[in-house]
Amino acid sequence: PIGVFGGAFKDVPAYDLGATLIEHIIKETGLNPSEIDEVIIGNVLQAGQGQNPARIAAMKGGLPETVPAFTVNKVCGSGLKSIQLAYQSIVTGENDIVLAGGMENMSQSPMLVNNSRFGFKMGHQSMVDSMVYDGLTDVFNQYHMGITAENLVEQYGISREEQDTFAVNSQQKAVRAQQNGEFDSEIVP
Repeated sequence: PIGVFGGAFKDVPAYDLGATLIEHIIKETGLNPSEIDEVIIGNVLQAGQGQNPARIAAMKGGLPETVPAFTVNKVCGSGLKSIQLAYQSIVTGENDIVLAGGMENMSQSPMLVNNSRFGFKMGHQSMVDSMVYDGLTDVFNQYHMGITAENLVEQYGISREEQDTFAVNSQQKAVRAQQNGEFDSEIVP
């Protein structure tokens, strides 16, 4: 599912979104869950979800504990990297059937209070938005990904009009595709 920040899915952990999809895939394909060799899922904002969110999604999605799972964090490319790793494991003969993809719920990313484990002696303490810090900030240059976009616009000479045209066309294509039923097999009711 795709939603808006703070919207209908704000109280649903990413692993529950993943589990819903896994359960749906098993039902739709008729696969025996024990036939799945491995689960590889991309997930960036893992703070507070528990160990290995991919494994949580797999088990909550109905897979037996004998099916291994691991979580990939390659920021925005996490889901795509998961699919690439699944493909690679199949091509090399390591696996036959792999469930791969990505799951995220930015609304669930917690606020952090660094250096608070052993308490504070005095002074003010700040909260850190894990969504911004772990997901949207370039750790080497200390700027938001929005600034990265602005830097690319400048580097490649992309006009605001070109950006807006691309965005509108993309949105129109998505709406048209959904209205034409092209996403029906990809949307869990």
